[in-house]
Amino acid sequence: MSFTLPNLPYAYDALQPYMSRETLEYHHDKHHLAYVNNGNNALKGAEWEGKSLEDIVKGSFGKNAAVFNNAGQHYNHIHFWKWMKPGGGGKIPGEVEKALVESFGSVDKAKEDLIQAGVTQFGSGWCWLTLKDGKVQATKTQNGENPLVHGGKPILGIDVWEHSYYIDYRNRRPDYLKAWVDHLVNWEYVAELFGQK
Repeated sequence: MSFTLPNLPYAYDALQPYMSRETLEYHHDKHHLAYVNNGNNALKGAEWEGKSLEDIVKGSFGKNAAVFNNAGQHYNHIHFWKWMKPGGGGKIPGEVEKALVESFGSVDKAKEDLIQAGVTQFGSGWCWLTLKDGKVQATKTQNGENPLVHGGKPILGIDVWEHSYYIDYRNRRPDYLKAWVDHLVNWEYVAELFGQK
């Protein structure tokens, strides 16, 4: 299957003031599109051509950097757009809330650990709520890596590449992460992924 750029599930200005129209236009229309185009080029004639995106990500990790980097970022971004919604944050669906409390001790600690993972990710990468061994963990990965290649299942991910926040927050990554967790998270989508365990 070839990669295609998904439409955003909301208008470009729907996430303001926490994420601007300009950020979404650049991030979706330029950065994500580049991963799609470069990924399709890298896949031509490769052994993963025609495989599912998850299989491409897992199979190319450590074997083919061009395929992996673009497939990983395509996978991450497909979900990233859905992990946000206008008027996000707020109440967490029961089963996810229960899992966060069981894993971290409280929802506040889960959010704090997730934000800390993003703040301490050196350079470009992602921070995650990852389902692994029946528990939810706050993890971080560099560049286009995600929990799939480390034996986990991502249920929430935040992009901490500069293109995700620099227009709106400049170098204030902690402020971006706090605003994201408090005002943008689509917890219903997290619950949907959590339910597919």
